[in-house]
Amino acid sequence: MFFRYNVFTFAWALLILMLILMPGKNMPDTNIWSLLTFDKFAHFFVFAILVFLLNIGLAKQHTYIWLRFKAGKMALMSGMAYGILLELIQSFIPDRTFEPRDMLANMIGCFLGSFLFYMVYKFNLPD
Repeated sequence: MFFRYNVFTFAWALLILMLILMPGKNMPDTNIWSLLTFDKFAHFFVFAILVFLLNIGLAKQHTYIWLRFKAGKMALMSGMAYGILLELIQSFIPDRTFEPRDMLANMIGCFLGSFLFYMVYKFNLPD
């Protein structure tokens, strides 16, 4: 039951991982000094979708009831932890670097994903 409701989340997380592991020479060139580059938008967007999907999957699954009632917090914390971890891993990829602004974009995207989930489903997530 848990995997059934989270299959899209796992697929999306795997896609993010593959993009993060892509060598830097395969990424589009962006202005390093610009805050609103394609790169930052991409980080923001993919993590918003990740947390949105994770919220849905955790709220709908019935295998772990305690997790169902903490879906909002767990999705947000998991998304943020995944974003931090992947940004740290990026520092070991050829032609890629650790960028705190990417990590910030990941976290802001996580908050947006939680907000969008709340707006779409129109209910308060249990504490």
